[in-house]
Amino acid sequence: MKQKITSRPGLFGSTVHYDQKGHKIGSSQQGLFSTTHYDAKGHKVGSSSNGTFSSTHYDAKGHKVGSSWHGSFSSSHYDRKGHQVGKTTRGGFGRKDSWFED
Repeated sequence: MKQKITSRPGLFGSTVHYDQKGHKIGSSQQGLFSTTHYDAKGHKVGSSSNGTFSSTHYDAKGHKVGSSWHGSFSSSHYDRKGHQVGKTTRGGFGRKDSWFED
């Protein structure tokens, strides 16, 4: 089953993530070379190192869990074994819609 996540810009460079029912499920804070990800209660759950065309994703303990490749209008997401697990498309006003396999 596919799960939809909607991400919208927040304050001070943050991004807020919502589930398909509109409930906040987490947030991300952009840094110069990386992004830190938090759950809805503000606990760190992981990070991403950002490159020009790709990002590498890590869990809270620093273990690689996947990667994303970015195109002009969408990004494709892969697990640590290289299997595609999701896709993100860009919308208006900084909004992004992502679909992930359960």
